[in-house]
Amino acid sequence: MKKRKMYVDGKWIDSKSGEAITVFNPANYEPIAQVPRGNSEDVNDAVEAARRTFESQQWRNVKPHERGYILLEMAKRIRECKDELARLETLDVGKPLSQSYADVEAAARYFEFYGGVADKIMGETIPVEPGILDYTIREPLGVTAHIIPWNYPIQISSRSAAAAIAAGNAVVMKPAEDAPLTTLKLAEFFDELNLPNGIFNVVTGFGHEAGAALALHPDIDHVTFTGSVETGISVMQAAAKNVVPVTLELGGKSPNIVFSDCDKEKALHWIVKSIIQNAGQTCSAGSRLIIEKSIKDSFVEALVERFKNMTIGPGIEDVDIGPIISKKQFDIIQNFLSIAEREGKILVGGRRVMIPGNEKGYYVQPTIVDEVDANSPLAQEEIFGPVLTVLTFESEEEAIQMANGTKFGLVTGIWTSDVKRAHRVAERVQSGQVFINNYGAGGGIQMPFGGYKRSGFGREKGLEALRNYTQLKNIALKYSD
Repeated sequence: MKKRKMYVDGKWIDSKSGEAITVFNPANYEPIAQVPRGNSEDVNDAVEAARRTFESQQWRNVKPHERGYILLEMAKRIRECKDELARLETLDVGKPLSQSYADVEAAARYFEFYGGVADKIMGETIPVEPGILDYTIREPLGVTAHIIPWNYPIQISSRSAAAAIAAGNAVVMKPAEDAPLTTLKLAEFFDELNLPNGIFNVVTGFGHEAGAALALHPDIDHVTFTGSVETGISVMQAAAKNVVPVTLELGGKSPNIVFSDCDKEKALHWIVKSIIQNAGQTCSAGSRLIIEKSIKDSFVEALVERFKNMTIGPGIEDVDIGPIISKKQFDIIQNFLSIAEREGKILVGGRRVMIPGNEKGYYVQPTIVDEVDANSPLAQEEIFGPVLTVLTFESEEEAIQMANGTKFGLVTGIWTSDVKRAHRVAERVQSGQVFINNYGAGGGIQMPFGGYKRSGFGREKGLEALRNYTQLKNIALKYSD
Protein backbone atom coordinates (compact mmCIF):
# COMPACT_ATOMS: atom_id res chain seq x y z
CA MET A 1 0.00 0.00 0.00
CA LYS A 2 1.52 3.27 -1.13
CA LYS A 3 1.19 6.47 0.88
CA ARG A 4 0.51 9.39 -1.40
CA LYS A 5 0.48 13.14 -0.93
CA MET A 6 -1.76 15.87 -2.27
CA TYR A 7 -0.59 18.58 -4.64
CA VAL A 8 -0.78 22.25 -3.65
CA ASP A 9 1.17 25.18 -5.12
CA GLY A 10 3.53 22.86 -6.98
CA LYS A 11 4.40 20.89 -3.82
CA TRP A 12 3.53 17.37 -2.66
CA ILE A 13 2.30 17.67 0.91
CA ASP A 14 0.47 15.86 3.71
CA SER A 15 -2.66 17.27 5.31
CA LYS A 16 -2.32 19.82 8.09
CA SER A 17 -3.82 17.31 10.52
CA GLY A 18 -1.47 14.53 9.45
CA GLU A 19 -4.46 12.21 9.09
CA ALA A 20 -4.96 9.95 6.08
CA ILE A 21 -7.72 8.08 4.24
CA THR A 22 -7.30 4.49 3.09
CA VAL A 23 -8.30 3.76 -0.50
CA PHE A 24 -9.58 0.25 -1.27
CA ASN A 25 -9.63 -1.90 -4.39
CA PRO A 26 -13.37 -2.62 -4.94
CA ALA A 27 -12.53 -6.02 -6.46
CA ASN A 28 -11.46 -7.49 -3.13
CA TYR A 29 -11.65 -4.58 -0.70
CA GLU A 30 -7.93 -4.73 -0.02
CA PRO A 31 -6.20 -1.39 0.73
CA ILE A 32 -4.19 -0.03 -2.18
CA ALA A 33 -3.19 3.47 -1.03
CA GLN A 34 -3.43 6.12 1.62
CA VAL A 35 -4.10 9.76 0.76
CA PRO A 36 -4.10 12.85 3.00
CA ARG A 37 -7.34 13.69 4.81
CA GLY A 38 -7.54 17.31 3.76
CA ASN A 39 -9.69 19.77 5.69
CA SER A 40 -10.66 23.44 5.51
CA GLU A 41 -7.10 24.58 6.29
CA ASP A 42 -5.70 22.58 3.39
CA VAL A 43 -8.44 23.87 1.10
CA ASN A 44 -7.66 27.43 2.15
CA ASP A 45 -3.97 26.95 1.33
CA ALA A 46 -4.85 25.59 -2.11
CA VAL A 47 -7.27 28.43 -2.86
CA GLU A 48 -4.76 31.04 -1.71
CA ALA A 49 -2.09 29.49 -3.94
CA ALA A 50 -4.47 29.40 -6.89
CA ARG A 51 -5.47 33.04 -6.33
CA ARG A 52 -1.90 34.21 -5.96
CA THR A 53 -0.81 32.55 -9.20
CA PHE A 54 -3.92 33.54 -11.12
CA GLU A 55 -3.29 37.21 -10.32
CA SER A 56 0.47 36.99 -10.93
CA GLN A 57 2.29 38.59 -13.82
CA GLN A 58 3.74 35.16 -14.56
CA TRP A 59 0.31 33.72 -15.40
CA ARG A 60 -0.83 36.84 -17.24
CA ASN A 61 2.25 36.50 -19.44
CA VAL A 62 1.28 32.97 -20.52
CA LYS A 63 -0.34 33.50 -23.90
CA PRO A 64 -3.52 31.62 -24.82
CA HIS A 65 -1.75 29.46 -27.39
CA GLU A 66 0.92 28.63 -24.79
CA ARG A 67 -1.79 27.39 -22.44
CA GLY A 68 -2.96 25.30 -25.36
CA TYR A 69 0.52 23.81 -25.84
CA ILE A 70 0.56 22.69 -22.19
CA LEU A 71 -2.82 20.99 -22.56
CA LEU A 72 -1.74 19.30 -25.78
CA GLU A 73 1.35 18.05 -24.00
CA MET A 74 -0.90 16.65 -21.27
CA ALA A 75 -2.82 14.70 -23.92
CA LYS A 76 0.45 13.28 -25.21
CA ARG A 77 1.61 12.34 -21.70
CA ILE A 78 -1.69 10.60 -20.92
CA ARG A 79 -1.45 8.49 -24.06
CA GLU A 80 2.17 7.60 -23.32
CA CYS A 81 1.12 6.35 -19.87
CA LYS A 82 -2.19 4.79 -20.91
CA ASP A 83 -1.35 1.32 -19.56
CA GLU A 84 -0.44 2.66 -16.12
CA LEU A 85 -3.45 4.98 -16.01
CA ALA A 86 -5.95 2.34 -17.14
CA ARG A 87 -4.69 -0.15 -14.58
CA LEU A 88 -4.78 2.50 -11.84
CA GLU A 89 -8.34 3.52 -12.77
CA THR A 90 -9.49 -0.11 -12.70
CA LEU A 91 -7.84 -0.82 -9.35
CA ASP A 92 -9.33 2.38 -7.91
CA VAL A 93 -12.86 2.25 -9.35
CA GLY A 94 -13.33 -1.44 -10.18
CA LYS A 95 -14.45 -1.08 -13.78
CA PRO A 96 -13.33 -3.50 -16.51
CA LEU A 97 -9.90 -2.73 -17.91
CA SER A 98 -11.13 -2.05 -21.46
CA GLN A 99 -13.54 0.57 -20.09
CA SER A 100 -10.66 2.19 -18.21
CA TYR A 101 -8.64 2.32 -21.44
CA ALA A 102 -11.60 4.08 -23.09
CA ASP A 103 -11.73 6.55 -20.20
CA VAL A 104 -8.01 7.25 -20.49
CA GLU A 105 -8.34 7.96 -24.20
CA ALA A 106 -11.31 10.24 -23.48
CA ALA A 107 -9.18 12.11 -20.92
CA ALA A 108 -6.47 12.63 -23.54
CA ARG A 109 -9.06 13.86 -26.02
CA TYR A 110 -10.39 16.44 -23.54
CA PHE A 111 -6.93 17.96 -23.16
CA GLU A 112 -6.44 17.76 -26.91
CA PHE A 113 -9.79 19.41 -27.65
CA TYR A 114 -9.42 22.26 -25.17
CA GLY A 115 -5.75 22.68 -26.01
CA GLY A 116 -6.86 23.40 -29.56
CA VAL A 117 -9.41 26.05 -28.58
CA ALA A 118 -7.41 27.90 -25.90
CA ASP A 119 -6.52 30.69 -28.35
CA LYS A 120 -9.95 30.75 -29.99
CA ILE A 121 -12.11 32.02 -27.12
CA MET A 122 -13.44 35.12 -28.83
CA GLY A 123 -15.84 37.97 -28.28
CA GLU A 124 -17.81 39.96 -30.85
CA THR A 125 -18.47 43.52 -31.99
CA ILE A 126 -21.95 44.96 -31.55
CA PRO A 127 -23.35 47.77 -33.72
CA VAL A 128 -24.62 50.51 -31.41
CA GLU A 129 -24.44 53.89 -33.15
CA PRO A 130 -21.94 55.91 -35.21
CA GLY A 131 -18.91 56.95 -33.20
CA ILE A 132 -19.04 54.07 -30.76
CA LEU A 133 -17.07 50.85 -30.99
CA ASP A 134 -18.78 48.29 -28.79
CA TYR A 135 -17.27 44.87 -28.27
CA THR A 136 -17.27 41.94 -25.87
CA ILE A 137 -14.43 39.87 -24.49
CA ARG A 138 -14.50 36.63 -22.52
CA GLU A 139 -12.27 36.67 -19.46
CA PRO A 140 -11.38 33.86 -17.05
CA LEU A 141 -13.42 33.75 -13.86
CA GLY A 142 -10.42 33.30 -11.55
CA VAL A 143 -10.20 30.33 -9.18
CA THR A 144 -12.48 27.45 -10.07
CA ALA A 145 -13.42 24.58 -7.74
CA HIS A 146 -13.93 21.08 -9.14
CA ILE A 147 -15.58 18.40 -6.98
CA ILE A 148 -15.08 15.09 -8.76
CA PRO A 149 -17.16 11.86 -8.35
CA TRP A 150 -15.78 8.36 -7.91
CA ASN A 151 -17.25 6.67 -10.99
CA TYR A 152 -15.27 8.35 -13.81
CA PRO A 153 -12.46 10.22 -12.04
CA ILE A 154 -9.93 10.52 -14.86
CA GLN A 155 -12.55 11.55 -17.42
CA ILE A 156 -14.33 14.09 -15.27
CA SER A 157 -11.13 15.55 -13.79
CA SER A 158 -9.80 16.02 -17.31
CA ARG A 159 -12.89 17.47 -18.93
CA SER A 160 -13.35 20.22 -16.35
CA ALA A 161 -9.68 21.02 -15.66
CA ALA A 162 -8.82 21.21 -19.36
CA ALA A 163 -11.69 23.61 -20.10
CA ALA A 164 -10.94 25.77 -17.05
CA ILE A 165 -7.22 26.09 -17.77
CA ALA A 166 -7.82 26.67 -21.49
CA ALA A 167 -9.93 29.67 -20.48
CA GLY A 168 -7.15 30.97 -18.20
CA ASN A 169 -8.39 29.96 -14.75
CA ALA A 170 -6.60 28.42 -11.77
CA VAL A 171 -7.99 25.08 -10.59
CA VAL A 172 -8.54 23.55 -7.15
CA MET A 173 -9.74 19.96 -7.47
CA LYS A 174 -11.20 17.67 -4.81
CA PRO A 175 -11.42 14.06 -6.05
CA ALA A 176 -13.72 11.53 -4.37
CA GLU A 177 -12.17 9.83 -1.36
CA ASP A 178 -13.08 6.44 -2.88
CA ALA A 179 -11.14 6.99 -6.12
CA PRO A 180 -8.55 9.80 -6.06
CA LEU A 181 -5.55 8.07 -7.63
CA THR A 182 -5.76 9.00 -11.32
CA THR A 183 -6.54 12.62 -10.44
CA LEU A 184 -3.32 12.68 -8.42
CA LYS A 185 -1.57 11.14 -11.42
CA LEU A 186 -2.74 14.07 -13.56
CA ALA A 187 -1.16 16.36 -10.97
CA GLU A 188 2.13 14.48 -11.46
CA PHE A 189 1.96 15.16 -15.19
CA PHE A 190 1.20 18.86 -14.68
CA ASP A 191 4.11 19.01 -12.22
CA GLU A 192 6.44 17.77 -14.98
CA LEU A 193 5.18 20.34 -17.49
CA ASN A 194 5.73 24.08 -17.68
CA LEU A 195 2.53 24.99 -15.84
CA PRO A 196 3.03 27.68 -13.18
CA ASN A 197 2.75 26.41 -9.61
CA GLY A 198 -0.72 27.05 -8.18
CA ILE A 199 -2.67 26.75 -11.43
CA PHE A 200 -3.55 23.10 -10.80
CA ASN A 201 -4.06 21.92 -7.22
CA VAL A 202 -5.48 18.68 -5.80
CA VAL A 203 -6.77 18.45 -2.23
CA THR A 204 -7.76 14.94 -1.17
CA GLY A 205 -10.25 14.32 1.61
CA PHE A 206 -13.83 13.50 2.49
CA GLY A 207 -16.67 15.28 0.75
CA HIS A 208 -18.25 16.54 3.96
CA GLU A 209 -14.93 18.05 5.03
CA ALA A 210 -12.69 19.13 2.15
CA GLY A 211 -15.48 19.18 -0.45
CA ALA A 212 -17.80 21.23 1.74
CA ALA A 213 -15.01 23.67 2.61
CA LEU A 214 -14.18 24.13 -1.07
CA ALA A 215 -17.80 24.83 -2.07
CA LEU A 216 -18.13 27.35 0.79
CA HIS A 217 -14.79 29.11 0.34
CA PRO A 218 -15.30 32.87 -0.15
CA ASP A 219 -12.45 33.21 -2.67
CA ILE A 220 -13.77 30.64 -5.15
CA ASP A 221 -15.23 32.09 -8.36
CA HIS A 222 -17.04 29.04 -9.72
CA VAL A 223 -17.93 25.53 -8.53
CA THR A 224 -18.26 22.52 -10.79
CA PHE A 225 -19.86 19.50 -9.13
CA THR A 226 -20.77 16.06 -10.44
CA GLY A 227 -22.62 13.71 -8.10
CA SER A 228 -25.90 13.08 -6.34
CA VAL A 229 -28.86 15.46 -6.27
CA GLU A 230 -28.73 15.75 -2.49
CA THR A 231 -25.06 16.72 -2.41
CA GLY A 232 -25.57 19.00 -5.41
CA ILE A 233 -28.20 20.93 -3.47
CA SER A 234 -25.76 21.33 -0.57
CA VAL A 235 -23.03 22.54 -2.92
CA MET A 236 -25.38 25.06 -4.51
CA GLN A 237 -26.52 26.36 -1.12
CA ALA A 238 -22.91 26.77 0.00
CA ALA A 239 -21.91 28.59 -3.18
CA ALA A 240 -24.96 30.85 -2.90
CA LYS A 241 -23.62 32.25 0.37
CA ASN A 242 -20.82 33.83 -1.68
CA VAL A 243 -22.93 34.50 -4.80
CA VAL A 244 -20.79 32.08 -6.79
CA PRO A 245 -22.07 30.39 -9.96
CA VAL A 246 -22.23 26.60 -10.11
CA THR A 247 -22.36 23.94 -12.78
CA LEU A 248 -24.20 20.85 -11.55
CA GLU A 249 -24.21 17.51 -13.34
CA LEU A 250 -26.40 15.33 -11.16
CA GLY A 251 -28.41 12.12 -11.39
CA GLY A 252 -30.32 10.46 -14.18
CA LYS A 253 -32.98 7.89 -14.92
CA SER A 254 -32.34 7.79 -18.62
CA PRO A 255 -34.70 5.91 -20.95
CA ASN A 256 -34.16 3.99 -24.15
CA ILE A 257 -37.40 4.33 -26.15
CA VAL A 258 -37.67 1.35 -28.49
CA PHE A 259 -40.20 1.34 -31.35
CA SER A 260 -41.20 -1.79 -33.26
CA ASP A 261 -39.48 -0.63 -36.48
CA CYS A 262 -36.02 -0.30 -34.91
CA ASP A 263 -32.89 -2.17 -35.88
CA LYS A 264 -33.29 -4.72 -33.10
CA GLU A 265 -29.73 -6.08 -33.06
CA LYS A 266 -28.24 -2.61 -32.84
CA ALA A 267 -30.74 -1.59 -30.15
CA LEU A 268 -30.04 -4.72 -28.11
CA HIS A 269 -26.29 -4.13 -28.26
CA TRP A 270 -26.44 -0.52 -27.07
CA ILE A 271 -29.15 -1.01 -24.46
CA VAL A 272 -27.04 -3.72 -22.82
CA LYS A 273 -23.92 -1.57 -23.02
CA SER A 274 -25.68 1.50 -21.64
CA ILE A 275 -26.73 -0.24 -18.42
CA ILE A 276 -23.79 -2.56 -17.65
CA GLN A 277 -21.01 -0.03 -18.22
CA ASN A 278 -19.13 0.47 -14.94
CA ALA A 279 -21.64 -1.95 -13.35
CA GLY A 280 -24.40 0.58 -13.98
CA GLN A 281 -22.65 3.18 -11.80
CA THR A 282 -23.10 5.88 -14.43
CA CYS A 283 -25.26 8.99 -14.25
CA SER A 284 -26.19 8.61 -17.93
CA ALA A 285 -26.88 4.85 -17.71
CA GLY A 286 -29.80 3.68 -19.82
CA SER A 287 -31.66 2.40 -16.77
CA ARG A 288 -35.21 2.41 -18.21
CA LEU A 289 -36.33 0.38 -21.21
CA ILE A 290 -39.52 1.90 -22.63
CA ILE A 291 -40.59 -0.54 -25.31
CA GLU A 292 -43.49 -0.85 -27.75
CA LYS A 293 -45.87 -3.61 -26.66
CA SER A 294 -45.90 -5.47 -29.98
CA ILE A 295 -42.19 -6.39 -29.73
CA LYS A 296 -41.74 -6.41 -25.98
CA ASP A 297 -41.77 -10.18 -25.34
CA SER A 298 -39.26 -11.16 -28.01
CA PHE A 299 -37.00 -8.15 -27.36
CA VAL A 300 -36.89 -8.64 -23.59
CA GLU A 301 -36.31 -12.36 -24.04
CA ALA A 302 -33.24 -11.55 -26.15
CA LEU A 303 -32.05 -9.10 -23.49
CA VAL A 304 -32.41 -11.74 -20.78
CA GLU A 305 -30.21 -14.14 -22.75
CA ARG A 306 -27.52 -11.51 -23.13
CA PHE A 307 -27.64 -10.67 -19.43
CA LYS A 308 -27.29 -14.35 -18.54
CA ASN A 309 -24.08 -14.56 -20.57
CA MET A 310 -22.38 -11.58 -18.93
CA THR A 311 -19.10 -12.31 -17.17
CA ILE A 312 -18.65 -10.89 -13.66
CA GLY A 313 -15.43 -10.44 -11.73
CA PRO A 314 -12.49 -8.17 -10.95
CA GLY A 315 -12.17 -5.38 -13.50
CA ILE A 316 -8.48 -6.16 -13.99
CA GLU A 317 -9.57 -9.41 -15.70
CA ASP A 318 -11.55 -7.30 -18.21
CA VAL A 319 -14.86 -9.01 -17.59
CA ASP A 320 -18.21 -7.52 -18.65
CA ILE A 321 -19.17 -6.33 -15.16
CA GLY A 322 -16.84 -5.38 -12.35
CA PRO A 323 -17.56 -4.80 -8.66
CA ILE A 324 -19.66 -2.14 -7.00
CA ILE A 325 -17.43 0.62 -5.62
CA SER A 326 -18.30 0.22 -1.92
CA LYS A 327 -20.55 -1.43 0.63
CA LYS A 328 -22.50 1.82 0.90
CA GLN A 329 -23.40 1.73 -2.79
CA PHE A 330 -23.99 -2.02 -2.69
CA ASP A 331 -26.52 -1.60 0.14
CA ILE A 332 -28.40 1.03 -1.89
CA ILE A 333 -28.65 -1.38 -4.83
CA GLN A 334 -29.75 -4.21 -2.54
CA ASN A 335 -32.54 -2.04 -1.17
CA PHE A 336 -33.85 -1.47 -4.69
CA LEU A 337 -33.61 -5.19 -5.46
CA SER A 338 -35.75 -5.86 -2.39
CA ILE A 339 -38.33 -3.45 -3.78
CA ALA A 340 -38.11 -5.27 -7.12
CA GLU A 341 -39.02 -8.55 -5.44
CA ARG A 342 -42.14 -6.93 -4.00
CA GLU A 343 -43.21 -4.57 -6.77
CA GLY A 344 -41.97 -6.14 -9.99
CA LYS A 345 -40.91 -9.35 -11.67
CA ILE A 346 -37.18 -10.09 -11.76
CA LEU A 347 -36.53 -11.79 -15.10
CA VAL A 348 -32.81 -12.29 -14.61
CA GLY A 349 -30.20 -11.44 -11.98
CA GLY A 350 -31.08 -9.75 -8.73
CA ARG A 351 -28.47 -11.42 -6.56
CA ARG A 352 -25.03 -10.80 -5.14
CA VAL A 353 -22.25 -12.86 -6.73
CA MET A 354 -19.36 -14.28 -4.70
CA ILE A 355 -16.16 -14.37 -6.73
CA PRO A 356 -13.60 -16.95 -5.49
CA GLY A 357 -10.58 -15.17 -4.10
CA ASN A 358 -12.47 -11.86 -4.04
CA GLU A 359 -15.15 -12.63 -1.47
CA LYS A 360 -14.87 -9.20 0.13
CA GLY A 361 -15.80 -7.49 -3.14
CA TYR A 362 -19.40 -6.47 -3.82
CA TYR A 363 -20.60 -7.97 -7.09
CA VAL A 364 -24.17 -7.83 -8.43
CA GLN A 365 -25.73 -9.83 -11.24
CA PRO A 366 -27.03 -7.70 -14.13
CA THR A 367 -30.75 -7.48 -13.51
CA ILE A 368 -33.92 -6.92 -15.54
CA VAL A 369 -37.13 -6.06 -13.71
CA ASP A 370 -40.44 -6.32 -15.59
CA GLU A 371 -44.01 -5.43 -14.65
CA VAL A 372 -42.89 -2.22 -12.97
CA ASP A 373 -45.39 0.52 -12.27
CA ALA A 374 -44.31 3.86 -13.76
CA ASN A 375 -44.58 5.46 -10.31
CA SER A 376 -42.52 2.81 -8.51
CA PRO A 377 -39.15 3.85 -7.06
CA LEU A 378 -37.67 1.32 -9.49
CA ALA A 379 -38.85 3.51 -12.38
CA GLN A 380 -38.36 6.86 -10.66
CA GLU A 381 -35.16 6.75 -8.61
CA GLU A 382 -31.53 6.44 -9.66
CA ILE A 383 -30.32 2.98 -8.61
CA PHE A 384 -26.71 3.40 -9.77
CA GLY A 385 -26.24 -0.30 -10.42
CA PRO A 386 -26.71 -2.83 -13.25
CA VAL A 387 -30.50 -2.83 -12.93
CA LEU A 388 -32.80 -2.26 -15.93
CA THR A 389 -36.53 -1.60 -15.46
CA VAL A 390 -38.99 -2.38 -18.25
CA LEU A 391 -42.01 -0.23 -19.13
CA THR A 392 -44.40 -0.83 -22.05
CA PHE A 393 -46.20 1.61 -24.35
CA GLU A 394 -48.69 1.36 -27.22
CA SER A 395 -48.59 4.88 -28.68
CA GLU A 396 -45.93 7.48 -29.39
CA GLU A 397 -47.62 9.90 -27.01
CA GLU A 398 -47.57 7.34 -24.21
CA ALA A 399 -43.87 6.69 -24.80
CA ILE A 400 -43.07 10.40 -24.53
CA GLN A 401 -45.08 10.76 -21.35
CA MET A 402 -43.24 7.81 -19.78
CA ALA A 403 -39.85 9.15 -20.86
CA ASN A 404 -40.61 12.52 -19.27
CA GLY A 405 -42.27 11.01 -16.21
CA THR A 406 -39.39 11.34 -13.75
CA LYS A 407 -37.67 14.22 -11.96
CA PHE A 408 -34.55 13.63 -14.10
CA GLY A 409 -33.67 14.58 -17.66
CA LEU A 410 -30.09 13.72 -18.57
CA VAL A 411 -30.03 11.39 -21.62
CA THR A 412 -32.60 9.73 -23.88
CA GLY A 413 -32.09 7.05 -26.51
CA ILE A 414 -34.61 6.73 -29.37
CA TRP A 415 -34.68 3.62 -31.54
CA THR A 416 -36.70 3.79 -34.76
CA SER A 417 -36.22 3.73 -38.54
CA ASP A 418 -38.86 6.45 -38.96
CA VAL A 419 -36.89 9.70 -39.23
CA LYS A 420 -39.97 11.89 -38.80
CA ARG A 421 -40.96 10.07 -35.64
CA ALA A 422 -37.38 10.28 -34.33
CA HIS A 423 -37.38 14.06 -34.67
CA ARG A 424 -40.88 14.43 -33.21
CA VAL A 425 -39.90 12.47 -30.12
CA ALA A 426 -36.50 14.17 -29.81
CA GLU A 427 -38.19 17.58 -29.78
CA ARG A 428 -40.51 16.62 -26.94
CA VAL A 429 -38.36 14.62 -24.55
CA GLN A 430 -37.07 16.66 -21.62
CA SER A 431 -33.45 15.65 -21.82
CA GLY A 432 -30.09 17.38 -22.14
CA GLN A 433 -28.81 14.85 -24.67
CA VAL A 434 -30.81 12.78 -27.15
CA PHE A 435 -29.30 9.91 -29.13
CA ILE A 436 -31.16 8.51 -32.13
CA ASN A 437 -30.23 4.93 -33.05
CA ASN A 438 -27.12 5.11 -30.87
CA TYR A 439 -26.24 5.79 -27.24
CA GLY A 440 -23.17 7.73 -26.19
CA ALA A 441 -21.67 8.65 -29.59
CA GLY A 442 -18.14 7.58 -28.79
CA GLY A 443 -17.78 9.59 -25.59
CA GLY A 444 -19.05 12.82 -27.10
CA ILE A 445 -16.05 15.00 -26.21
CA GLN A 446 -17.36 17.79 -28.48
CA MET A 447 -21.04 17.47 -27.50
CA PRO A 448 -22.49 19.60 -24.67
CA PHE A 449 -23.51 17.39 -21.73
CA GLY A 450 -25.86 18.27 -18.91
CA GLY A 451 -29.41 17.87 -17.74
CA TYR A 452 -32.93 19.13 -17.46
CA LYS A 453 -34.84 19.22 -14.19
CA ARG A 454 -33.03 17.56 -11.26
CA SER A 455 -30.28 16.28 -13.50
CA GLY A 456 -28.69 19.69 -13.01
CA PHE A 457 -27.84 22.74 -15.09
CA GLY A 458 -24.94 24.16 -17.02
CA ARG A 459 -23.07 22.13 -19.60
CA GLU A 460 -19.81 20.22 -19.64
CA LYS A 461 -17.96 19.11 -22.79
CA GLY A 462 -17.59 20.86 -26.12
CA LEU A 463 -17.28 24.58 -26.73
CA GLU A 464 -20.36 25.21 -24.59
CA ALA A 465 -18.42 24.29 -21.44
CA LEU A 466 -16.18 27.33 -21.92
CA ARG A 467 -19.16 29.48 -20.90
CA ASN A 468 -18.84 27.93 -17.43
CA TYR A 469 -15.27 29.12 -17.09
CA THR A 470 -15.43 32.61 -18.58
CA GLN A 471 -17.31 35.80 -17.82
CA LEU A 472 -18.45 38.26 -20.44
CA LYS A 473 -17.29 41.86 -20.38
CA ASN A 474 -18.77 44.54 -22.65
CA ILE A 475 -16.57 47.50 -23.60
CA ALA A 476 -17.91 50.61 -25.36
CA LEU A 477 -15.42 53.10 -26.79
CA LYS A 478 -16.69 56.49 -27.97
CA TYR A 479 -14.25 57.68 -30.61
CA SER A 480 -16.22 60.40 -32.40
CA ASP A 481 -18.94 62.95 -31.70
